[in-house]
Amino acid sequence: MKISTLALFITAFALIALAIPPAYAGDAPTVTISDYKVTPSVLMPGSMGTITITVKNTASSASISEKSGQLSTDVYAVVKTTDINVNLENVKLEGNGITVLSSDFDRVGALGPGQSIQFTFSIQAPSSSGIYYPEVWIDTTGGKSVKYPIPVNVNTALGIQKGAILIMDSTLTGSQNPGDEIPISVTILNSGEMLADDVTLKIENVSATVAPKNTDLFHLGSVPAGEKKTVDLVLLSDKNTPSGLTKIPVTIQYNTLDGTRQTRLSGIDVLFKGKAELGFVTVDTNPARLTEGTPFDLTIRIENTGTGEAKQVSATVDLPVEGKKEAFIGKIKPGNDAPAIFLLEGAKAGNIPYTLTINYTDDMGEHTMTREMDLRVPPTDMSGTIITLLIILLILGAVGYRYWYLPKVNGDGKFPWERKN
Repeated sequence: MKISTLALFITAFALIALAIPPAYAGDAPTVTISDYKVTPSVLMPGSMGTITITVKNTASSASISEKSGQLSTDVYAVVKTTDINVNLENVKLEGNGITVLSSDFDRVGALGPGQSIQFTFSIQAPSSSGIYYPEVWIDTTGGKSVKYPIPVNVNTALGIQKGAILIMDSTLTGSQNPGDEIPISVTILNSGEMLADDVTLKIENVSATVAPKNTDLFHLGSVPAGEKKTVDLVLLSDKNTPSGLTKIPVTIQYNTLDGTRQTRLSGIDVLFKGKAELGFVTVDTNPARLTEGTPFDLTIRIENTGTGEAKQVSATVDLPVEGKKEAFIGKIKPGNDAPAIFLLEGAKAGNIPYTLTINYTDDMGEHTMTREMDLRVPPTDMSGTIITLLIILLILGAVGYRYWYLPKVNGDGKFPWERKN
């Protein structure tokens, strides 16, 4: 009888222990959409895009404790700890006007406490513009289904707030001459709907011929939505900067309202046009010593001391002589020179003024330059001819005296000293 009573007591204790439900430490697991992204942010009618969602297990603790066999108020016979997972049965996207091109994600598996997983759906926009709200449906094992609407913008500006959008514009006067300083005004406009904070503008020095004169970093502070700020800067250019368009890279950085640092790349376009500067180096004649009435060559060497190539170079002289008074040279590169050769007939003696006219074109346009010059032509040297004539006259006078004058005076043609002998 005692054994039977003891057996009944043990049996009753076990039944009571089994009847006590396990105690759970922590919250029941659940999931939510912690983030989503629609790419592109605005779809055109009929275009394709993607929706990427992030599903997160929101359980606040990582385990449950199953307690059984209560021996006293806070003491249990059995304590079992188990991680809280949520099992994802199915993840799908209901279009609600949007065409869903991707299939459902079935039997995804368990998701641990605090863990996340991403799913991407391919979509196609309808033919009508508007804001659409496809829904994400998530089925979990032993839990409730989760539904979450995702706004999709199809060709409309409504319903989506734009963040800070910085647009840069630069202003400079026309084309630039290599070697000159280039003043530039740079304007930063915030065309978004939110504040851009701690805005900086950096001029990147990637060119060996163009660089900022002073600092290359400018702090603009905050630029509210719809407002703008202007920075004035000066660039230095090298004289050897090639003609054409040069892009100066600019990096714009700013903080959004949530503190995220954003970077935007832009640039300043500078159009360089070379400017030719022509002058003459030497003026020579061939022969070097001119004589009156003698044909000669006039050579004028023209030099380009500018930064651009001189093209279609021609030169003329207005000397009052016959001959070729125009010379076509062609091109003269910076730092080079070329001859202008004029083939001329003889000129009169004296100092002859004339005008040298040079016509040329460069990147800046057409140009004409003139220079007043002089050509000295010595008179013909007659001294040799005069001496020859004098000698001839002396000979003729002696012969006439001997064979004409003396015979006529003396009758015998003898000189006075001959008669004395």
